[in-house]
Amino acid sequence: MTLPADTFASALLDWYDRHGRKELPWQRERTAYRVWLSEVMLQQTQVRTVIPYFERFVAALPALPDLAAAPQDQVLALWSGLGYYSRARNLHRTAQICVAANGGDLPRDLDALSALPGIGRSTAAAILAQTWGERHAILDGNVRRVLARWHGLRGWPGEAATQRELWRFAEDHTPHVRVADYTQAIMDLGATLCVRSRPHCARCPVSSGCVALRDGLTAELPTRKPSREKPTRDTTMLVVRDDRSRVLLERRPQEGIWAGLWSLPEIGDPRDAPQRLREHYGVRTADGIALTPFVHTFSHYHLQVVPLLLERAISTGRVADVEGRGWYAPGDLATLGLPAPVRRLLETLQEDIP
Repeated sequence: MTLPADTFASALLDWYDRHGRKELPWQRERTAYRVWLSEVMLQQTQVRTVIPYFERFVAALPALPDLAAAPQDQVLALWSGLGYYSRARNLHRTAQICVAANGGDLPRDLDALSALPGIGRSTAAAILAQTWGERHAILDGNVRRVLARWHGLRGWPGEAATQRELWRFAEDHTPHVRVADYTQAIMDLGATLCVRSRPHCARCPVSSGCVALRDGLTAELPTRKPSREKPTRDTTMLVVRDDRSRVLLERRPQEGIWAGLWSLPEIGDPRDAPQRLREHYGVRTADGIALTPFVHTFSHYHLQVVPLLLERAISTGRVADVEGRGWYAPGDLATLGLPAPVRRLLETLQEDIP
């Protein structure tokens, strides 16, 4: 016996009452700010990873005006390790916009919310539904997977036509009561049972109506993005340290990879390091020591990194004369927004090299 579409929400809510996640930190004090922060952190990131970041973030910046007033370096430092740093920059910018134009609060309007940096339709709907119980459909990655399988919808969800169908399904299933619980329930279902690989269909509360299960398509749906081999790029990161164990860092441009974060100087050919440091930084060092290479993968390419350690650096003073560049002691690194692989590299050096 199949499950009629109009009972989808009630079956999901019954399951949520028994098995849903109800003690997540952003559920304990459900304000628009906390919901917004959690929704943005949960984009591309699993709940268990997000929880300690969320708790640390709200302890430091407990309300939207605090986020707006914080220096960008503090925001990026609190975010460091979560990846996709444009999310943090958009949070900061949106908070500043809300303080300047909305009295320090997020707007309580779907279109106005959706127009803010880094929010969009689904995140705006989740904020309104989770905070105030307003009826708005959501469509994050977990929900797309649930609906594509349940309806047997083929087509990559990134395509416009497939996206329109998924939004129609999301609107049809969203109930008029208990909207906050329903939005959490359908996200939980996708995160815990209707997972990408080997879904737990036997425990699913709506499995009796699932087309993908009926037709043996759970491994094929949702349709994967057409694959394209990622290119590999090479770079040499210069780990330049002076006799006080301070490391030379510079802020990356506000556009591009790791935008606005502090990182190590980079060059293409390690043989050019001494000349580059003399001419562009006014720094002389001992000969470089090649450290263990590593690969960091972005969404569109792999970055092959060769770290080059250059000790006993002597500066002519030009480093301090350039904004966005400076010497930082090991104890200073926790206050800076650093890319996760750079932070790990520097922490490893601190442990292994006297």
